[in-house]
Amino acid sequence: MDTPEQKILTRYNRGVNRLALLCLLFLAACAPAAAPAPALPTAVLAASPTATASSTPTPPASPTAPPTASPTPLTCWNQGGQTFADFIPSAVLPQPLEFQVYLPPCYEAEPERRYPVLYLIHGQSFTHDQWKRLGAPATVDQLVASGDLPPFIIVMPRDRVWTQPSEDFFGQAVMQELLPYIDATYRTQPERQYRAIGGLSRGASWALHLGLGQWESFSAIGLHSLPVFWEDVPRLRGWLAEIPLEELPRIYIDIGERDREEILNSTFYFRDLLDELAIPHEYNLFTGRHEEAYWASHVEKYLRFYAAEWGEE
Repeated sequence: MDTPEQKILTRYNRGVNRLALLCLLFLAACAPAAAPAPALPTAVLAASPTATASSTPTPPASPTAPPTASPTPLTCWNQGGQTFADFIPSAVLPQPLEFQVYLPPCYEAEPERRYPVLYLIHGQSFTHDQWKRLGAPATVDQLVASGDLPPFIIVMPRDRVWTQPSEDFFGQAVMQELLPYIDATYRTQPERQYRAIGGLSRGASWALHLGLGQWESFSAIGLHSLPVFWEDVPRLRGWLAEIPLEELPRIYIDIGERDREEILNSTFYFRDLLDELAIPHEYNLFTGRHEEAYWASHVEKYLRFYAAEWGEE
C-alpha cells in the first residue's frame, strides 16, 4: 500500500507526463508539414510494336475499257445494188448516148461515201444490157455482201455502130461526154487509180483503144476475147511507148481456145507484143468459144481483176 508521499509523487509524475505530451503535440502542430516524398516515376515499358502482317499491296485495278460495240452492218449490204438505164444527149453521135448504171449496195444509205468506177462495153450486135445479163451486177452484189470486194459503180454504155474508130465516134462520146457526166452525177472517185475499163469482143477492141490511147484516164484494162481494131494495130507500139513505166495500166487478157481463128490470132498478136516489150500482163487461155456462156462463166474472175487494187479506204 502506497504511502501518502508515494501517492503524491505518482500524481506528480502523471502530471509531468501529461504536460510533456501536450508540449509535444503543440510542437508537432506548429511544425511545417513535411513535403511528401516525390513519387518515383513509374517506368513505362514501351510496348513492342505488334508486327502487322504485311499484305502485298493490291495494284489499283486497271480501268476496264468499255467494250467497243461492233458496228452493226447495214441491212442494205445484203439487199443488193440497183441497175437502171439512162442516156445523155451527144454532140458527136447522131443519137443520145444510152447506158446502164449499176450502183452498189448501200449507195443511198452512205451519202458521204465515194466509189471507184468500172466501164464495161458490150460486144457487137448486142446492147448495153449484155453485161447485166451475164451477171456482172449480181456478182458484185454477192462479192460485196461477203466482203470479198469493195463496192464500186459499173457503167455500161451502148455502141450502135460496128465500124472502125475513125467512123464510129462512140469512143469520143465516152471520153468527152460520158465520163464527165458520170463523175458529176454520181459519187465517184474520179482519180485514174479508181477507174478501169473492159469489154468483150468488140467491147474489148474499144477497151484497148481507149485504155491505151487515153491511158491517163484508166488504171486497169480488161480484154475478153479481143479482136484488135485493124486501125489500131500500127498505133499500139507508139501508145505503149508513151506511157511511163510506173504508169502502165494493169492489163488482163483472156480468150477461149475454141474462139474464131481471126480473133485468136488478134489476141495472140497483142499478147506477143506485150511479151516482146516486157510489159506485165495477165493472160489466160480458157476452154470455150466466142459466146455468152464463155464470158458468163468468167465474170467473177474479171470483176476480181478490176477491183484488185481498189480495196477499202
